Amino acid sequence: MKATLIQMNAGADPSANIATAHRLIEQAVVQERPDLIVLPECFTSFGGTAETQMAAAEPCPGGAGYEMLAGMARQHGVFIHGGSLTELKDGRRHNTSFVFDRAGREVAAYRKMHLFSITAPDGTVYDEGRVYTAGDDVVTYDMDGVLVGCAICYDMRFPELFRALIEKGAEVIVIPAAFTLQTGKEHWEPLLRARAIETQCYVLAPGQEGRYEEDGETLYTYGHSLIVDPWGGVIARRPLGEGLVSARLERDAIARARRLIPLASHRRLPAA
Repeated sequence: MKATLIQMNAGADPSANIATAHRLIEQAVVQERPDLIVLPECFTSFGGTAETQMAAAEPCPGGAGYEMLAGMARQHGVFIHGGSLTELKDGRRHNTSFVFDRAGREVAAYRKMHLFSITAPDGTVYDEGRVYTAGDDVVTYDMDGVLVGCAICYDMRFPELFRALIEKGAEVIVIPAAFTLQTGKEHWEPLLRARAIETQCYVLAPGQEGRYEEDGETLYTYGHSLIVDPWGGVIARRPLGEGLVSARLERDAIARARRLIPLASHRRLPAA
């Protein structure tokens, strides 16, 4: 299959962001003809204040971002993995990836499990817990016979989630992100390659890239959207700027990595 990742520089205006995502999906369909299109984390609203982020939450189905994704998947006959948007569910807000099949039907909803709450080296405080409630479920979906696992951004630092995904049979893992520039320079590529090597899966990681404003401060996301193969090699990359990056994913590459280093048969756990 062919996968196309979309790199964006979303801001705090949901209408403008959704219009940009719509345009880039159309561009991907025309230029790349992919089977799967993946958007970055928080593609409908990013930055602003906690209040604007909460106000951007939408019911799903029914919200503008959700319905745009479903309609584009149906119109173009592609799978769309909707990065993430702010979902309003039962009075709570979740950072949620929705996935739609070629008929525009929702086939997965993954609510980000690990919320990013740190103080960066420069003193900047990031706290997703101000807005979001963490999810609990390990989520996979079937895409034309290929099992795809779901994670979002900060999740990539927790290998136990990825172990759970391969135990469910994942062959491809999608990790939409909005990685900070400070940590991205050191951790982004090593973490993604490690997750691919240890799971022997393809890893697809589209990112936000560029300047944004949050709580009156100017901040930056890292970009560098990547596709990593099951051997840990980066096979496609978009370093900077809005746009697309694509690669073909070969099932034989998964089988070869798992045959050369049969981790599944070698794995042992310490005695309790």
